[in-house]
Amino acid sequence: MRLNGAPAILLLALIPFAASAGAQKYEPLSASVQASLQKAVSDKRPPTSSFRTPIEAADWLEAMSAKLARRLPNQEYRLELLRAVHYEATRAGLDPQLVLGLMQVESGFRKYAVSSAGARGYMQVMPFWVKLIGRPDDNLFHLRTNLRYGCTILRHYLDIEKGDLYRALGRYNGSLGRPEYPNLVRAAWHNQWSYPATVRR
Repeated sequence: MRLNGAPAILLLALIPFAASAGAQKYEPLSASVQASLQKAVSDKRPPTSSFRTPIEAADWLEAMSAKLARRLPNQEYRLELLRAVHYEATRAGLDPQLVLGLMQVESGFRKYAVSSAGARGYMQVMPFWVKLIGRPDDNLFHLRTNLRYGCTILRHYLDIEKGDLYRALGRYNGSLGRPEYPNLVRAAWHNQWSYPATVRR
């Protein structure tokens, strides 16, 4: 599909605050998977740097901060968010730029975004996950909590789909089998947030 001569996939560049939030679907988990996800979410070790060197941290934060500045003008908060994204994504074995692309599509970087299905926050996490794998007092509008859940859930879907990102993204958005959402996230990832890989695999 094309829009005024431009591929529909470029809509994210034309509408910077667009959000395409869906809803993860509740699926029963085996006891072992549930325990594993609970451990991943509840691990409250003190945050440490996820960057290999201070130079790598400075370079990545500078590049990503410049891309995010028009969406989040407050530099101090912007850097806090970027450090948290890098830490939680790396911790879950995800590319931080992929997570930024997903956040752009899901919430348009709106901290208090709520979808029509009730998904919350930057990564649009459904509240049922708090009861399923978290603690009753977990706040999905809290920056690190939202990122911890979102990255853990995406990692879970990637594991279920044996590394198939297209299908994992479909599960994350509740649109498994439809191409629009995975294509939007991949476009945002590669076109808006491209950067040399920083995740240790």
